[in-house]
Amino acid sequence: MSALAGALTAGCQHELSDLDGAFYDGDGRTVHCGVNLDTKSKVSFESIDSGLDRARDRGEVIELYAHHPGVSVPIDKLEHVLAGAQGRGLAFVTYADFAHGGGTGPGLALSFDDASVDAWVALRPLLQQYHARVTFFVSRYRFLGDEQRAGLQLLAADGHAIEAHSVLHLHAPDYVDAYGLDAYLRDELDPSIEVLRNDGFEVDAFAYPFGVRTGQLDDAIAKRVPVIRSVAFSYTVIQSPCPR
Repeated sequence: MSALAGALTAGCQHELSDLDGAFYDGDGRTVHCGVNLDTKSKVSFESIDSGLDRARDRGEVIELYAHHPGVSVPIDKLEHVLAGAQGRGLAFVTYADFAHGGGTGPGLALSFDDASVDAWVALRPLLQQYHARVTFFVSRYRFLGDEQRAGLQLLAADGHAIEAHSVLHLHAPDYVDAYGLDAYLRDELDPSIEVLRNDGFEVDAFAYPFGVRTGQLDDAIAKRVPVIRSVAFSYTVIQSPCPR
């Protein structure tokens, strides 16, 4: 993970309820932060429950994300999140909702990153079971086949949001350091938005690969989409990319 790998340390694990950056309180912020549910992040079911409880009790939206259902994150963990949200009366919120002034709590904003489209489509029955709406942040879209592109159209027709996650999933600040801001916007950001819009997706949001960001990047990206997603770590790090 390039420079990000050096930022992660084997520190203490925090309860999700203690991570203020992972909760949206309706303040209209541009940069949101989600917590990774993948197995490597070691977020327990109990910690998830603490976060869902906080969202319910404080009227906030908790933001969680994962990558490859059944591979990077167990299906039963995703079902625990969905069932927990439904059981607590949390609304299912997409990043398009945030972009259009909605997404007030109590709620859950669940998203999936990268390009595991076949696994996302296979998750449809579970999402439908809980009447869930989620967001898919797609990278490497230009490399997807016709079947995967049709799968994203199917997910969009179900009410899910399809958003941008860069072209090649590169570390944005490193790319800017090496080639300049304009090059990142030209090579990684703008084409990832354009190719989705050309296929009929509205694209209201962008998720940073690895969550790494800078204020300079935030300002430039905010001129293109109204909502940006970074990450909030559930474990101690040297420097969190979340601005809160």
